[in-house]
Amino acid sequence: MTGGPGSVLVIGEALVDLVPVAGDGGVRAAQFGGAPANVAVGLARLGTPAAFAGGLGGDGFARMIEATLRSAGVDLTLCGRSGLPTALAVAEPGTGGTGYHFHLQDTATFRLPDLSARTAGFGAVYVGGLAAVVEPAASVVRAAALAAAGRTLLVVDPNVRRDRTLGADHGSAALRDLCGLAHVVKASDEDLEQLWPGTDPEETCRTLAAGGRLVVLTRGARGSTAYTASAPPVSVAAVPAEVVNTIGAGDAFAAGLLSRMCAQGSFTAHPEPDEVRDLLSFASAAAASVCARAGTEPSVPAGT
Repeated sequence: MTGGPGSVLVIGEALVDLVPVAGDGGVRAAQFGGAPANVAVGLARLGTPAAFAGGLGGDGFARMIEATLRSAGVDLTLCGRSGLPTALAVAEPGTGGTGYHFHLQDTATFRLPDLSARTAGFGAVYVGGLAAVVEPAASVVRAAALAAAGRTLLVVDPNVRRDRTLGADHGSAALRDLCGLAHVVKASDEDLEQLWPGTDPEETCRTLAAGGRLVVLTRGARGSTAYTASAPPVSVAAVPAEVVNTIGAGDAFAAGLLSRMCAQGSFTAHPEPDEVRDLLSFASAAAASVCARAGTEPSVPAGT
């Protein structure tokens, strides 16, 4: 595949989440992870051609990651490869959501190839997650985002994590910069509170949207709202679900949003209000499908 106006290039990390095993908090299971990798798999599972550009290592975890991506139908032609180990994220679920402790340094995960010249061949380019702030990947992500901003639809999901093993100022500045380059920003209220502290997330959304962007704010069980420069905000309630798992729900939402854009016939930052509502409804259903079961791959009921 590797490109085409109806396909999405996803740039970022694929890593391993170590998650507690039910019934035995002292044991952790290795699970496919990384926000961009989840988005790539989600897109492919929802029927949208997706190419993933990340760093793949030479260990057993990397083989598991590659098998998961390939089985979903994700194109891996643009991945970087090395013999280094895979990055790990130790999940710490709690009442306020899932926190992580990261093991990132000297891994293959953040050795990304130069992708600037490849961005024009896709209908949309998605960036975000740890690769946007962890070097050496961060410099590659920024260069690709700069190229994509002038050639195609750049979608940024900051996906803020409290522990990035980097100085908070550097990481926040890099993510704010990417949001400024984007045509579409998908962010949670918690993301925006951390990136623009002291400013109401809705006010941040209105400011970003005034620059001609489509800005989608997610609030978990409280639903989502889209902001544009030319129309009033559009809100959609969250799809009810008996929550089994929250890991990957935001990534499924992002995949649903982009997949529905593709199904509507264009990747655009200026959809009509009726199209915006449809985008949010589909993305919400994709997120709910992840919350309702173990795993991070979305599914949407037929006819949605």
